[in-house]
Amino acid sequence: MSVVIQEDLHRLAEILEAAKDAGAAYLKELPDRATTSHPGVLNWPSLPERGAGALDTLTQFNHLFYPYIVASSGPRYWGFVTGGGTPAAILGDWLSSVFDQNAQLSTGIGDASALLEMQTVTLLLELFGLPENFMGAFVTGATMANFTGLAVARQWAGQQVGQDIARDGLRVSIPVYSAAPHSSSLKALAMLGMGSANIEIIPTLPDREAMDVKVLLEKLPADPTQPFILIASGGTVNSVDFDDLAAIARIKQTRTCWIHIDAAFGAFAALSEKHAHLLTGWEMADSITVDFHKWLNVPYDSAMIFTRKEHAVYQVQSFQNSAAPYLGNPWEQFSYLNYVPENSRRFRALPVWFSLMAYGKAGYRELVENCITLANEFGSRLLETGYFRLLAPVRLNTVCFQPDPQTTNGLTIPALLNELNQDGLVFMTPSVYKGESCIRAALVNYRTTAKDIDIAITAIVKTVEKLRTLKTASPK
Repeated sequence: MSVVIQEDLHRLAEILEAAKDAGAAYLKELPDRATTSHPGVLNWPSLPERGAGALDTLTQFNHLFYPYIVASSGPRYWGFVTGGGTPAAILGDWLSSVFDQNAQLSTGIGDASALLEMQTVTLLLELFGLPENFMGAFVTGATMANFTGLAVARQWAGQQVGQDIARDGLRVSIPVYSAAPHSSSLKALAMLGMGSANIEIIPTLPDREAMDVKVLLEKLPADPTQPFILIASGGTVNSVDFDDLAAIARIKQTRTCWIHIDAAFGAFAALSEKHAHLLTGWEMADSITVDFHKWLNVPYDSAMIFTRKEHAVYQVQSFQNSAAPYLGNPWEQFSYLNYVPENSRRFRALPVWFSLMAYGKAGYRELVENCITLANEFGSRLLETGYFRLLAPVRLNTVCFQPDPQTTNGLTIPALLNELNQDGLVFMTPSVYKGESCIRAALVNYRTTAKDIDIAITAIVKTVEKLRTLKTASPK
């Protein structure tokens, strides 16, 4: 064993204490930490012949790179739908690194972490009000959840026409329909060999991002027995618009179809009494994507793919480690590595379990309702400034808006965001809604309060007025 590693083992308690202090310092300053950084060119050290040890390396990191760590887990980081980490989730996440389990088997052979994962799935089904005929598996994020769900859908579709796609390859064309699919679904279709362009985009309803189901019905295959895949939105990325999931679910009564719902963060509407109806019918889906490093507020990376238990055979056919006999018979010994792409699986269930048990359904209901209230407040305050207009109503927890060219002297979105991000008080991202450029603010962090809305509005107005003044003063 390396002498340096031996020394670090002897000082392990001191090292962990230093990590605790470093983490606590970051979290304490998080509300005031900048949401953007400008590191420029860094003077990176070369690989040492003999390492400096953990504590000296921490000192080096603090000097070299810590100043550029942004407040992405803070209350005013409103881009990319990024949550934070609740105290309980951080505890569970740190322990998952300490325990270093490879979550696979439910039998306790090797480790028993899959048992806790299964229990966490049960808690999540209860949280969302989904029936017990779903199984769940942790993956890295919505991209891999969509990939997994669509991989099982691909195998199911092939088997409907006598093709084993997982074994023999893609030899049949599978129709895929969607209205406003997230880019991760298109990426998943590309990775699955189905083609990101091999999807029929259904028009949306007027002034909505939701699918026009009447048009969908007109475009479905003439043969009602021909299998197809439908990717439905359980909350679009821009305006959190929901497809009519109840109407889509009824299609299964007369058609051979697989319904995959991307509910990455829209799933949490189930916790709001006022908004739960948006998910009516989602219990009839074949697979559902939910992200947990978004509104559940656990650290990256964490998401889940829910699939109906009746489709387990297609899931195993898609992901079984058939060339590894030491892993056992998948039907005699359950192992998550036969149900998801990864063989090596971090103990992602632990931070979720900790947070759910620590705060319960009521705690998360309050978190969700608070974000919805604050998003509506932010939208109203933007309109009150006279400088902005909303491109879509605030349906849940995102605000989709753009500068009013009449009152901002034609201020562009890139110019506004570039200047706003220099101060690092609030972070938002550009987007496109119904063909129009816009800014999208996504509020999912448990730390966000009304004070943060005040700070953001003040910063935005200050930026607009500064740029208007500069534009007026500049020579034409």
